[in-house]
Amino acid sequence: MTSTATDLPTEVQRFFDDFVAAFSAFNGPRIAERYGVPYVAVDAHGTWRRFESAGETGGYFQQVVTQYHNEGCRSCRYRDLEVLALGPSGALATVTWELLREDGSVLSSWRESYTLVRGADGLLSIAASADHAR
Repeated sequence: MTSTATDLPTEVQRFFDDFVAAFSAFNGPRIAERYGVPYVAVDAHGTWRRFESAGETGGYFQQVVTQYHNEGCRSCRYRDLEVLALGPSGALATVTWELLREDGSVLSSWRESYTLVRGADGLLSIAASADHAR
């Protein structure tokens, strides 16, 4: 499925809605299903990491969600989604993430940008992400 400029934002919104659902399981490999291989992550300090397999990506996200859970996070949400088409098969999406405690209060928040690429199956996956300063 290729998106038109008018339905790309809706498709990307659904992508992040599905991401939030995957996050709620605190399961790194399930989260990694939304990422391409290889995948490049850049943290807020400018440190680059390249993951060469779905297993590597899943292991990385398992460490991340375990740390979040240990800090009191029980769910997450995104807001302020911005989408820019990158030709017919990609998009740049930027969101503000909020990690939430059990009572719904915000534990932490940051802005993150994603390069989304459409695979041969027609679905979007994350090729790269960059955290903005917190």
